[in-house]
Formats: sequence, C-alpha cells, structure tokens
Amino acid sequence: MKIFKKSYSQDLPISLEKAWDFFSNPGNLSKITPPDMGFQVKSNFNGSEIYPGQLIYYTVKPVFGIKMSWVTEITAVEKEKYFIDYQYAGPYRLWHHEHRFLPTEGGVRIEDTIHYAIPMGFIGRIMNSIMVSGRIDQIFNFRKGVLDSLFGK
Repeated sequence: MKIFKKSYSQDLPISLEKAWDFFSNPGNLSKITPPDMGFQVKSNFNGSEIYPGQLIYYTVKPVFGIKMSWVTEITAVEKEKYFIDYQYAGPYRLWHHEHRFLPTEGGVRIEDTIHYAIPMGFIGRIMNSIMVSGRIDQIFNFRKGVLDSLFGK
C-alpha cells in the first residue's frame, strides 16, 4: 500500500480558544468543504466537544457525484493543541488527519497533516496522480478562502 502525505498550514487572527471551538465542532465541516462535494454531517452533537473514540458519520460525493458514506473516529484529543481523525469507513483505503493548533503572535496557526492511501493498488496510485491529490489540494484551498472570509487574514 502506497501512503501519500499532504501538509497544509494557515495563520488566522483569532484566539486559540476560538480556533479550537470552530475546528473541534464537526458541524462546521460542511461550512469549509466545497459545496460540490455534497458533504453532510449525519451525526448529532448538540454542542458537545469531541472526544477520543467518537465516531462521526457523513455523506460525501468525492468522485463523479457518487454519494458515499464516510465514518471517521476521533482517535486522540488534547484540547487546544491537537486532535486526530482516522477514517473508519469511506472512500480511502487509509485516512489519518492530524489537526494542530499553535499560538502565534497575531493569533493561531492551524496545521494539518494527512496520510492517505487510495484503494485499487496500482490503479489507485494512478488515480491519485490524475485526480485525488489535486482534489485534496482544492478542498484545502477552498477551506483557506472560507476561513479567511470568516476570521480575516
């Protein structure tokens, strides 16, 4: 299995607490995901904080508008420092996403590190080169624009 890695970072002029409150609320994921992905959170959180072992259910249209279920598990949480989500079921063979929050002089830096693998072996690696890698970049570029609009640069 070929594992790919992507890293992104963004500085926001908000407090660490405000960043944590936004990103640790799974209900906000649909706000920062491109609309054409049809991303919908199916779990009900009622304002509860994320916790290790929490399963989050979504539907998403990652490729060709085909609707899929996606389930992630929050595997680790250290409040206002980091959390990790791991795909339990979904479109990837592997999805491990680490979210880090680092205080800066002007606010907070959000760092994302993703390790992922595509199913279908060699064909999956080709699909990653042709489509998947670029699509993940598009998603994070969209997210950056939304966050800049919500919180400023």
